[in-house]
Amino acid sequence: MKGFSIDGIIKTALERGIKNLLPVFVNTVLWIITIWIPYLNVGTTIGMTAGVVAKMSRGETIAMTEIFNPQYRKRMGEFFLVVGFMFLGIFAGFIFFIIPGYVISLSWSLAPLLVVDKMMNPIDAIHKSNSLTYGKKWTIFFGLLTVGLCGVIALGIVFWIFALLLNKIGIVGSILLALLYITGYAVFISIQMAAMSYIYGKLAK
Repeated sequence: MKGFSIDGIIKTALERGIKNLLPVFVNTVLWIITIWIPYLNVGTTIGMTAGVVAKMSRGETIAMTEIFNPQYRKRMGEFFLVVGFMFLGIFAGFIFFIIPGYVISLSWSLAPLLVVDKMMNPIDAIHKSNSLTYGKKWTIFFGLLTVGLCGVIALGIVFWIFALLLNKIGIVGSILLALLYITGYAVFISIQMAAMSYIYGKLAK
């Protein structure tokens, strides 16, 4: 596909990740706080894993309470089915010496998004995802791998430097370091979601 590249994944991950950092951070915190609430936690999880990414892919504004949008709970059954089918397929792939499991996970990676965003049924979404990612798995794999590794290395260096500096000022330093960890995690999550939004936006448009 024209314009679909590893460079595009990395560039978009940084641009969209930083742009949407605040709403992603707030939604992540709200998701963690409410994860113990039955039924509500299903909608918020669907919102975090699919709804926010789909909106990112179209450049739409993400509300600070996006995960509480009731439309996500309407797709609960379909979401559970597609995740269940994916788990079984990927598990079977891993039994055959691991690599097939990774290939299947990449092939079907867009299925939850298609179920939630395009209102497709689980089986059709899996077939469509397999078709959309055909011939593009290496680009997806190396793009996500590069974004993930660069993020981990960058955060590791930043955390290490600040740990050396802040540990010298006692309890205040520990509090600041904890806040830094939380912020760093939010940045990492936002960038990862932005990378996936590029892949989805390019292949499923």
